[in-house]
Amino acid sequence: MTVWDDLVGQDRVVEQLTAAASAARAAVLAGRSGTAEPGANASLMTHAWLFTGPPGAGQSTAARAFAAALQCTSPDLEHGGVPGCGFCDGCHTVMAESHADVKFVRSDGLSIGVGDMRDLVLRASSYPTGGRWSVILIDAAHRLTEAAANALLKGVEEPSPRTVWLLCAPSVQDTLPTIRSRCRHLVLRTPAPEAVADLLVRRDGVAPQLAELAARAGQGDVDRARRLAVDEQARTRRAEVLRIPLEVADIGGCLAAAQRLVDTAKADAEALAETRDAKETDDLKAAYGAAEGSKAPRGMAGAVKELEKRQKSRATRTRRETLGTALLDLLGFYRDVLAIQLGSTGALANQDVWPALERVAAAGLPESTLRRIEAVLACRKALDRNVDPLLAVEAMTVALRAG
Repeated sequence: MTVWDDLVGQDRVVEQLTAAASAARAAVLAGRSGTAEPGANASLMTHAWLFTGPPGAGQSTAARAFAAALQCTSPDLEHGGVPGCGFCDGCHTVMAESHADVKFVRSDGLSIGVGDMRDLVLRASSYPTGGRWSVILIDAAHRLTEAAANALLKGVEEPSPRTVWLLCAPSVQDTLPTIRSRCRHLVLRTPAPEAVADLLVRRDGVAPQLAELAARAGQGDVDRARRLAVDEQARTRRAEVLRIPLEVADIGGCLAAAQRLVDTAKADAEALAETRDAKETDDLKAAYGAAEGSKAPRGMAGAVKELEKRQKSRATRTRRETLGTALLDLLGFYRDVLAIQLGSTGALANQDVWPALERVAAAGLPESTLRRIEAVLACRKALDRNVDPLLAVEAMTVALRAG
């Protein structure tokens, strides 16, 4: 298997990235910097890339595969092979996220601060220690604070000859114009359900029928489809969300549905944090050499306090992401309802709950369904603006009834 195998339905992107990696290798061998002037042919290498696309399309997967291809040391390259073999030491360590010259930047919380970004810009000025390139992959560039984005701009404006920046974001509008203007932009598309189902069968050993259901329900999000395919609790939570359109007949039902949705998101975040937070705290104490029952070593109390702060921020983000996933499921349900009302004969994302779709479609008109879709979208925007989750979801469920 190559490093590109998990990138589903992105043939054009893979073609561009493999061409760029080949050009980068040729540049290193020739002793050149490996950068290209603006407007150069798309097959040439450049120092900064911006990967965008819909949720789950594989922006970070593409960026990681490209990082591996840049560090690929396969002997087949001497004979015209494609970078990114997947079995050499360079590919293996990048994919395992342990390569010394590839830095993965992720945020457990709601944002990436300026302090972290300044450290990265300083790191970017150094020469790679063992690989061909020094690669910095920012998995959520849209979470950069304004100050952090300005710090990043300095690194992108004045690149080190052997440093490559890989930025991932939902859309090009989620990054500063001054940053995106200095990046080569690659847009990933929503993969076809058939391609996602094939990946689930091939990579995860999922039964074909379940893989097809999960792929359609995932609505193009590969990670979401995998969770639905391998996690029974994820399928149960989705089923509960898809019952909401049938439970908003009165105000009491609206408020109860909203409370249940918010409580579920909170429970998911707490379940995830329970084991991870405890392990992180134990690991931190072990790093300070703290013995059980003894006085805390100097400096440990501050480190623990900072860790708890990050854990709290991560829990908030997890609750929001869980709610966001639920809203996407609900949005997909009403889109299917609208398709039925308009006489579409194509395959539906939620074909497995056909009786519920048909019931809701028969009870209203396309105009009311559009208003319900707008209510779900409004709830997502409210959550992005830090509106209290329960208030935002209650407003949505009441609007679903009134729609």
